[in-house]
Amino acid sequence: MLEVLREPLESGRVTISRAARQASFPARFQLVAAMNPCPCGHLGETTGRACRCTQDQVSRYRGRISGPLLDRIDMHIEVPRLDPGALDASIREEEPSAVVQERVEAARRRQLARGGCPNSALFGVSLEQACVLDPESRALLRRAMEQLGLSARAYHRILRLARTIADLEQAGRIGPRHISEAIGYRRLDRQGPARAGAG
Repeated sequence: MLEVLREPLESGRVTISRAARQASFPARFQLVAAMNPCPCGHLGETTGRACRCTQDQVSRYRGRISGPLLDRIDMHIEVPRLDPGALDASIREEEPSAVVQERVEAARRRQLARGGCPNSALFGVSLEQACVLDPESRALLRRAMEQLGLSARAYHRILRLARTIADLEQAGRIGPRHISEAIGYRRLDRQGPARAGAG
């Protein structure tokens, strides 16, 4: 079932073929997905229950999501278990939603003014024009590509994400900081062999 998401995530369209007929429909959407780090859900926890999965079980579990599908997901991050104290809204210091909303709207306006489309729709020449890298940023991205074995698809997604991070900061150009942050959001690309419990 998950693999059928590959085409619409890449092209923004879904094609259905039935009885020698074919129809294509718009299917541009934003995918937000979640998964446990392992079958028992406790891998990586420093407090509470310990993971009881074997490394083989963890590898099989993560293998349910194919590399080509992961390539099409811009950001994969790890969300650790929250300390109970962090759940108390009265003591959290957060940026107000209205401030975040204004920053996002301003970034979107920059994107539309620059290329007539959001960064997610940049491909080919338009992507290259919007994502000009200085030598330091280019070298950083090249090293990440080599060390992590990233695909061309992941490369382009990192560029789009770095451009968006720069837009949120109202930066005219992408810098090493933006590239580094975008690479940091590719958690499953960076993950080495899982360290499972002894079980």
